[in-house]
Amino acid sequence: MDNIERWRQAATDVFWYQAPTEVLDESKPPFYRWYPDGVTNACYNALDIHVDEGRGEQLALIYDSPVTGAKRQYTFNELRDEVARFAGVLAGLGVLKGDRVIVYMPMVPEALIAMLACARIGAVHSVVFGGFAAHELAVRIDDAAPRVIVSASCGVEPSHVVRYKPLLDEALDLAHRKPEHCVILQRPMEPASMHAGRDLDWETEIASAVAVDCVPVNANDPLYILYTSGTTGQPKGVVRDTGGSIVALKWSMRHVYDMHPGEVYWAASDVGWVVGHSYIVYGPLFNGNTTLIYEGKPVGTPDPGSFWRVISDYSVKVLFTAPTAFRAIRKEDPTGSHIERYDLSSLKALFLAGERCDPNTLEWAQDKLGVPVIDHWWQTETGWSICANCLGDELLPIVPGSPARAVPGYDVRVLDEQGEEVPAGTIGALVVKCPLPPGTFINLWKAPERFEKAYFSHFPGYYETGDAGYIDDNGYIFVMARTDDVINVAGHRLSTGAMEEVLAEHPDVAECAVIGVADALKGQLPLGLLVLNAGVDRSAEQIAKESIQYVRDQIGPVAAFKLCAVVNRLPKTRSGKILRGTMRSIADGETWKMPATIDDPATLDEIAEVLKGLGYPPQ
Repeated sequence: MDNIERWRQAATDVFWYQAPTEVLDESKPPFYRWYPDGVTNACYNALDIHVDEGRGEQLALIYDSPVTGAKRQYTFNELRDEVARFAGVLAGLGVLKGDRVIVYMPMVPEALIAMLACARIGAVHSVVFGGFAAHELAVRIDDAAPRVIVSASCGVEPSHVVRYKPLLDEALDLAHRKPEHCVILQRPMEPASMHAGRDLDWETEIASAVAVDCVPVNANDPLYILYTSGTTGQPKGVVRDTGGSIVALKWSMRHVYDMHPGEVYWAASDVGWVVGHSYIVYGPLFNGNTTLIYEGKPVGTPDPGSFWRVISDYSVKVLFTAPTAFRAIRKEDPTGSHIERYDLSSLKALFLAGERCDPNTLEWAQDKLGVPVIDHWWQTETGWSICANCLGDELLPIVPGSPARAVPGYDVRVLDEQGEEVPAGTIGALVVKCPLPPGTFINLWKAPERFEKAYFSHFPGYYETGDAGYIDDNGYIFVMARTDDVINVAGHRLSTGAMEEVLAEHPDVAECAVIGVADALKGQLPLGLLVLNAGVDRSAEQIAKESIQYVRDQIGPVAAFKLCAVVNRLPKTRSGKILRGTMRSIADGETWKMPATIDDPATLDEIAEVLKGLGYPPQ
């Protein structure tokens, strides 16, 4: 099907106050605009439409919090009414169409309610991951200049309570662009002190609020800003439009995930990340699905069976999570014994994204769950999958290590440094031919020059993903590493992802990372870090030695793989991405900055000690 015709047809499946007569405005590349004369509202498409169509009593939202013991459920009627009232709170505080609202919340229903309330009145929400450091929050406050901030007194982790309000107060002391008000959800485990005149109590405000209707907005009006870390240290505010997002996300729920209204979909992520925006909040609700907000972890809340318990309790059809979650489960329960405790007959597929899924993890999940395990590739900037095995169309053969082929609407190519396409099987820069499909980012907040330079200048006419990989003879795409993680060993360009695949095959290895470290003779050398499965009692030295031999046997001496060590854990972001770039900077003795999104800063200290033992950085 022609690309324009596909998205013309898809647009007829959503509600418009004014249906678009133009599908795509290509007049100012790379600032493409989908449905430029359409008028709609994301909240109406997520909630009101289902009520108006007679499905108001269907379950819309399930909240399950093993860290607090709390559980709640909302029908579409109840969720619409709650959102409409909180939209009234925001409107009463002077929030108008186009104003920004920062949401700094834990995984509670009120986070989703605040986001949809912004969409209801045409305000632009910017969700900042709950618990972000005060300085990082202040930077985002200054950039977005919110009229209101919505937050909570605290978040709850398995081992401790994270006090959000003091972090927010400190951020507001640092910020130059102060909001007029903060609305605070007081949680019983850690109530917060309130700043008179500025801070307002959620429960008090919503109790007296007057519900408001949806405000029509232009299809190209921003739905939200989502900040992603930039290489300069200044965060990049990815801007998503309204109309394109509704069309693309609803289309993806049917075609990529094979979801139908009334079925239960669970994205085990956080609303602070793009997955949470697209597939906890918007995508499932646009499609009339029941969505889940889970305040817990894959292990430790209370055990490695926590995901299976949720699937069983709520008859989840599709689970979407990060490969790192499954590596954590597998590490704690290698035989999958906890799976046997639950009825998983409702589960039809597992989707993985966020970090490249090694074939070993994929095969373990397939073996234990007995359902298709689909690795798919996408980014904060794209908002939904670039490549996927589209379950709702035709399930292609699953090839471990590949997220299958490009999703309709994406034209993926592999280019060399000169911008020329490379032969099948050759590693190069993965790019997408412009225009990108609906639902992808339309700009960076207040930084159009940076938008062009960072993503579209290196390969004119293409979106540069920053990932490296290859396309095989069957059109399957293999995403091997970030472009920076393709290392040059004595003139040979080698993928760290390919080496990680080999290391993950070792029966004692739960997860691993390979980084390229500077070498005076060869330019770079690969260095492997291994985390072992629970219960392994063999020596770390022996396992490292065997792992080195694995790489020599399967990739060859050209890899020059001689540096390998066992570590207790790998440093990761809160979304599960391994911080390879930061580890590489430590190994090379370069100046580095503590990543704002790091899950546990102590992990970098541990890695630094291990690297020192291996002789890095060289003295």
